[in-house]
Amino acid sequence: MHATTSARLPLGGRALAALVVLVLLLGASACGGDDDGSDPDESGTTTTAEATEGGGEEAAGGLSVLVTNDDGYDSEGIDAVVTALEGLDGVTVDVVAPLEQQSGQGGTYTEGAVETQEEETASGTEAVAVDGYPADAVRVALEDLGLEPDLVVSGINEGQNLGPLVDISGTVGAARAAVAAGVPALALSGGLMDFDAEAGVPFLLDWVEENREALEAGDAPVEVVSINIPSCTEGEVRGLEEVPVGTDGSQAIVEQDCTSTLEDPADDLEAFNNGFATLTVLPDDPATPYQPG
Repeated sequence: MHATTSARLPLGGRALAALVVLVLLLGASACGGDDDGSDPDESGTTTTAEATEGGGEEAAGGLSVLVTNDDGYDSEGIDAVVTALEGLDGVTVDVVAPLEQQSGQGGTYTEGAVETQEEETASGTEAVAVDGYPADAVRVALEDLGLEPDLVVSGINEGQNLGPLVDISGTVGAARAAVAAGVPALALSGGLMDFDAEAGVPFLLDWVEENREALEAGDAPVEVVSINIPSCTEGEVRGLEEVPVGTDGSQAIVEQDCTSTLEDPADDLEAFNNGFATLTVLPDDPATPYQPG
């Protein structure tokens, strides 16, 4: 499963914010507790008939996908995912995502009910916006709205989630909330250097195509698969490498070298920083349990 693309460089506002989060939180262990919050009552939940019925209708005959993220329902990354998935035959897409930017929140969750409202993605797909954390968005979708997806896709995040950074990632936190509820999850993240959401689309579509039969049959592993796609100032993405999670936090946010000739990278950090997209199966739980916010 290989895809090739290219990207560009400098740091934007969200990139700087993500770097601050990394500096403050990386050395301190993850923000965190149970993936499951207390069951909310239904008084704070608003949605559309299409969102509540779509997953159930398609479950018997196609692929049902819940799309979420930590950058918010109106972000560039989630719009790229939704548009790509909606272009596939036999795929039903429901969007339930945070109302506002929630990067760096890990799997933090709300105890009790959260408010929701009807919104649209940048391209006009109906979405349920959750006034809470990424993990709350998954909980609302599965428990309050009664969606029964075959797969949860979280992302595409604006900024890579590698090494120790995965435990403070809201993108990963949402994916872990899905797995805790018994649903396979794919977390997608793009390089922080001049983020280009479209660069991640070929990797998304390749992975879905490769795993679709198992997902529809209910035979796919219930695990968090994390794919990170580098940004390249020169050269292009060198392919996809399946690698373990690294431990050197100092290498989690550096410029990627897509002209590198390094082969056989040891972990996600080395692979990503040398121009490879990375595929990593993450532990179901963080090093430190997620906590309520």
